[in-house]
Amino acid sequence: MKEFILPIHNLIVHPGLVVPVYVDTKESVACIDAAVNHDKKVILCSQRDWNYPLSAKGLFNVGTLGEITEVLRMPDATIHAIIKTTDIVNIYNIEKNNNVFSADILPIEILDNASTEQNIRLKEKVFDALKVLSMYKKFKMDKMYGVIQNYPMAAFVDAVIQITNMTAENAVDILQMRTWHEKLAALLAQITVLIEAEKIESTITRRVQTQMENGQRQAILQEKMRAIQKEMGEDTEESDTGTLRKRIEQSSMPTDAKEKAMAEFKRMRSMSPMSQEGGLLKTYLEELLSMPWNKADSAPIDLQTARQILDTEHSGMTSVKERILEHIAVMKKTGKNSGAILCFVGAPGVGKTSLCKSIANALGRKYQRISLGGVTDEAHFRGHRKTYVGAQCGRIMDALKRCKSNNPVIVLDEIDKMGRDWRGDPESALLEILDPEQNKTFRDHYLEVDFDLSNVLFIATSNSLNMSSALKDRIEIIEIPGYSENEKLQIAREHLLKRAADDTGWDVNNIIISDDAILHIIRNFTTEQGVRELQREIATLLRRSLLQNDGMDVKTEFTIDKIDELLSVHQNANMATKIGFSARI
Repeated sequence: MKEFILPIHNLIVHPGLVVPVYVDTKESVACIDAAVNHDKKVILCSQRDWNYPLSAKGLFNVGTLGEITEVLRMPDATIHAIIKTTDIVNIYNIEKNNNVFSADILPIEILDNASTEQNIRLKEKVFDALKVLSMYKKFKMDKMYGVIQNYPMAAFVDAVIQITNMTAENAVDILQMRTWHEKLAALLAQITVLIEAEKIESTITRRVQTQMENGQRQAILQEKMRAIQKEMGEDTEESDTGTLRKRIEQSSMPTDAKEKAMAEFKRMRSMSPMSQEGGLLKTYLEELLSMPWNKADSAPIDLQTARQILDTEHSGMTSVKERILEHIAVMKKTGKNSGAILCFVGAPGVGKTSLCKSIANALGRKYQRISLGGVTDEAHFRGHRKTYVGAQCGRIMDALKRCKSNNPVIVLDEIDKMGRDWRGDPESALLEILDPEQNKTFRDHYLEVDFDLSNVLFIATSNSLNMSSALKDRIEIIEIPGYSENEKLQIAREHLLKRAADDTGWDVNNIIISDDAILHIIRNFTTEQGVRELQREIATLLRRSLLQNDGMDVKTEFTIDKIDELLSVHQNANMATKIGFSARI
């Protein structure tokens, strides 16, 4: 009969002990509930990593079977449970039903020889080695004295594993060993390795400290040399510092930003030019000065030109282009980015990102794209605080710095693929950026001054509507449907053929292909809603033809028969590759 599995982090428990367990994840709470309603037995099994959601591959195949003796449910839906462990078990045939893991088990018998003279002596050696390690690691040994005197061997082994921060893999290896002699010998070996590593690190630390003392000596000499150069009128550092001060005073920064910059400049002047913090402050001031505080693209909005650019660069999508032109018309009337943030939603290849580029061209503004796929840290938007090593401003401020304008078109690409983890929720930062009532005083953690983002035109793209309600409330969703066959034909004629010819070195005048032939490619070699696959097939067609003609782009008529001949060879080669790859797997 299968037993329920309770996934745990960094906790290895031997049998014969009473263990308090804090449960706060959905899987763990569901496991406790299921076990209490069944036979109160549960397997304590360590996780291999911190990946979420947890899968069967993320669990070790060895755990500790125990019985739940007490359950205390907290107001925040977490659980404090008391579990009495009984056996070490091998785990196999792991299943997951309703967020609860269960598996078949096979007990591992442990030889009860903890009280032999040999094992007692070995236990004392482990304890002595632990005392040596404590001199390097600086952990307290008071609790270990009580454990070795008053608790059984299992508690001693578990305590040593915890206090040394042993990896889960090594701890599980010790857990499944069948004699206490093997377990103690493995612990002694691990502690010995840690001691040697700490000795090496201590040697390196002393060497670095010596080098730092030498560095301070050099800094003093450099300061004296700088004073001598100043007396001789050759102080280049002073010249650079004076230039930096003049740049701050003449910059177009707002008053609060300029005051912040001058305060940091005075701090930098009081430090040695060789100090690390002085270099960091200079980098910070350069970042402040590089921001486009009062620089904007001032091209007038022309609706006729905007319509012409959208029609030239994009076929079809009449309703979408009309909505964009409405938005531009409001911008022309109000002189600001009023209204909701546009979000283009559609399948890959339907032209979402290229449509954003066309909007930037129509407005005569700079264009910047920020990919949000896989972003899980809010520092991507807000930046890092200066106290962090390698701190830098966020992606929004970096985009403004690169385009040297405070009113560009910034595309937030794949907004539906943002994530969240222990480092923070990036969506919360994004909501502030997209809110016109809040982004007027956006504060980057690195710059630490307010910046007005209300002039920036933000446009989002997404492959699906898998977004939170708060985010949907900030944006206006414009769905871009897939193209019809006739629209794909028109796009191929107007854009894809020339693009494929440029990519493969063809003269587009040497390509003769009828509408029926293009439709044949669409119907028989593509299955998507967009046109990326169609562009790849056309490029494949031209490459195969180059191969047949010894790399020459001779004038060629691509008939339906010739298309079948060239593309079928390519598809057969791909199929053979896939079959070979599957066979290797």
